[in-house]
Amino acid sequence: MQAEAIMTKPVITTDADTTIAEAVELMLSNKVSCLPVTDSDGALVGIVSKSDFLRREELGTQRVRPRWLEFDLGPGTTANDYVRSNGRIIHEVMTTHVISAPPGASIADIVDLMMQHHINNIPIVDRERVVGIITRTDLLLVLIRAMPKQGTTPPDDDLIRKAILAELQPQTWSGGDSIDVRVSDGFVELKGAIVDERQRKAAIVAAEKVAGVGQVKDGLFLSTDPFSVMVS
Repeated sequence: MQAEAIMTKPVITTDADTTIAEAVELMLSNKVSCLPVTDSDGALVGIVSKSDFLRREELGTQRVRPRWLEFDLGPGTTANDYVRSNGRIIHEVMTTHVISAPPGASIADIVDLMMQHHINNIPIVDRERVVGIITRTDLLLVLIRAMPKQGTTPPDDDLIRKAILAELQPQTWSGGDSIDVRVSDGFVELKGAIVDERQRKAAIVAAEKVAGVGQVKDGLFLSTDPFSVMVS
């Protein structure tokens, strides 16, 4: 699935000369967490988000550093802190180095960008123009649609067992055939040996994710000898 299939559009944007008060009102009225900043041609020139308005003098939350640290950092850093806490126009506080993606980017690409840069929103840009935006909420909507729906069809125990084994066996943590699966009326019991307690939780999760599973019983035991792991 590509970015263009899940992005929010049209995008609520602002321009660099908008006041911060106007931008905040725009975010609140449209219930958005960020605003891409565009020029008169619709090209992306910056972005502002809720986090840009957290360290403000009006809130009494401006960054305060010890004098010795301010001296070490130099006047440039402290001047920048002052601008971000007291600026009145969007171009004074916006982030100009915007992490964006093209419409053809995959969901994996989008998530990688979010995790790598510690951001919550990715503008989608086509030929310099903002055509959409993907937020973490958009990703959650895709997630909930993709998750299997429980109880929609009667469970087929043999198919459930095969699906769980197919999920377990390729996993490097599962120990290959060291975990066995038994299913009765959608009730799953995991049997066998593990050598690390973290495998227990992972095995349960692997079973729970299969459609038709009603409950998972943990029958795994912890072995102290990784070379003697055998299915019970």
